[in-house]
Amino acid sequence: QVHLVESGGGLVQPGGSLRLSCAASGSIFSTGAMGWYRRAPGKERELVATMPRSGSTNYADSVKGRFTVSRDNAKNTVYLQMNSLKPEDTAVYYCNVWARQGVWETLKAYWGQGTQVTVSS
Repeated sequence: QVHLVESGGGLVQPGGSLRLSCAASGSIFSTGAMGWYRRAPGKERELVATMPRSGSTNYADSVKGRFTVSRDNAKNTVYLQMNSLKPEDTAVYYCNVWARQGVWETLKAYWGQGTQVTVSS
């Protein structure tokens, strides 16, 4: 089994910053892409940022220049640094990790439990 634990959400004023973390644990042979999605009230879940093990990082247009995704492969952890936060960034943020549990296993997607980010004055 692979288990994801998120942390770092909370309440912040517009223009402020937060850093989310998501640590994957369990039987992990290797990881693929790692990233973040969010779901705002009344809206569909949307991609925020995703980072492959190698290659280009992909960001939603709405967060480009403000959010930065990074990863620590040794710790199986993905981060999301969020700067210049806006009220429209308010959502539940979910981490997403693709992981393989054995050398012959296929990559599977795993999800965190979600962490609330509220941007309000």
